[in-house]
Amino acid sequence: MKPLNSTKGAHTRAPRALPANPARFRLLMSLYPPLFFAGVRVDEVAEDWTAIEVSHRVRPWNRNVNRSAFGGTLFAMTDPFYAVMAAGQLGSGYRIWNTVGSIEFLAPGIGTVSATMKLGADQVDMIRDEIRSRGHSVTTHATEIRAADGNLVARASQNLYVRPTRS
Repeated sequence: MKPLNSTKGAHTRAPRALPANPARFRLLMSLYPPLFFAGVRVDEVAEDWTAIEVSHRVRPWNRNVNRSAFGGTLFAMTDPFYAVMAAGQLGSGYRIWNTVGSIEFLAPGIGTVSATMKLGADQVDMIRDEIRSRGHSVTTHATEIRAADGNLVARASQNLYVRPTRS
């Protein structure tokens, strides 16, 4: 049996491929149990993987004792999506993951809250350039989570680490 703290071989497996079709990915992610049961819905995925829109409707069965969105749910709205957009644009041959994540809560999330994450082609070009020069890239990406009336509910931030896969 492998020890729990062993990392041997942890970075040798190839990452799972994304569905080639962003619309199919949108559907699969909306049904993905950690997001589905939290009430997070993937509303839109850009055909070129440069933007993803998500929403969360606070309901009696998914709210906290203050009748607002759980903080973890607000963070889950943003957690996987920069890595997904990077993978969709970079293609195979890269290991991509979040190394740091944080969230600042500014107001209660009541009703429907939403977020739009964007990772432009110019940013992905900068990631490629940094990989060529340093062997890896670490970039920081921020997302605003807003209520239906436009008020700012939270700001989430993530550091995205990208490197070529090892042969």
